[in-house]
Amino acid sequence: MEKESKKVTNLLRNLLEKLINKTDNNLISKSEIYELFEEEYNLYEKLEKSLNFREATLEKLMEIVNIQQVDNETKFEEWFSYKYELYEEEKSFLKELIKENKFYLNSYNEQTLTVKFIGFILNKVKFRNKKIKDWYEYSISCKLNNWTLKGYPDFFVATGINEPKKPYFFLQEYKKSVNPTGNPEYQVLAAMLAAIEKNNTNTIKGGYIIGAYWKFMILEKLGRT
Repeated sequence: MEKESKKVTNLLRNLLEKLINKTDNNLISKSEIYELFEEEYNLYEKLEKSLNFREATLEKLMEIVNIQQVDNETKFEEWFSYKYELYEEEKSFLKELIKENKFYLNSYNEQTLTVKFIGFILNKVKFRNKKIKDWYEYSISCKLNNWTLKGYPDFFVATGINEPKKPYFFLQEYKKSVNPTGNPEYQVLAAMLAAIEKNNTNTIKGGYIIGAYWKFMILEKLGRT
C-alpha cells in the first residue's frame, strides 16, 4: 500500500507541475486540463496494472494467467467424502434455518442473505486449531505476472492472529443472480489466484453463493502461467 501511495503522489505532483507551468503562461484551457489528467492517468495505469477482486471477469483474469475450466467431479470426492455425522441438534438447526428462509433466499440482497442465513451457518464452525480462523472482508493482495491482485473477500479461512497470513479456503457471497458487472465465480477465482501465489502452493479450494445455490471449485496451478 505504501508503494502504491507513493506512485499516486508522484502522479499528482507531476500533474500539478504541468498545470502550474501552463497556468502561469496562460496557455491552458479546461479541455487541456482534462487531457492532461487523462495522459497522466494512462501513464500511471501502464506503470501499475491492478485488478480488484470485485471487478474480476474471466476476460480480465485471462490477461493475467492462462485459465482453463475443467468439469471433473471426481476432484471433489476426497473433499466431500469426509465422514462427519450430524448431531440431532445440528439437524434441527439446519431444518429450522431453511424453513425460515427458503421462500426468500432468491430475493434477499447480499447483506440480508449474509445476516439472516449464511452467517448462522458459518458461526456454527468451531475452529479447534487456534492458529487458523475465519476472516471477513480482510484485505489480501499479491503480485502476479506484473499485475497486482487485491481485494476484500467476503469470507475466508486463514492462519494469523490480528491479520490473515496464509489463506486456505474462500467463500464469496452474492444476492439474487449473476450480475454482468459482478460475477461471484470470477471474484472468488481472483482471490484464489492471489492466495496460490501468496502461499506459493499449487492448489486451493473455494466457493460462491447465488441465492439458495452453493457452488464449489478447486483451483490448481499446472505451470508457471
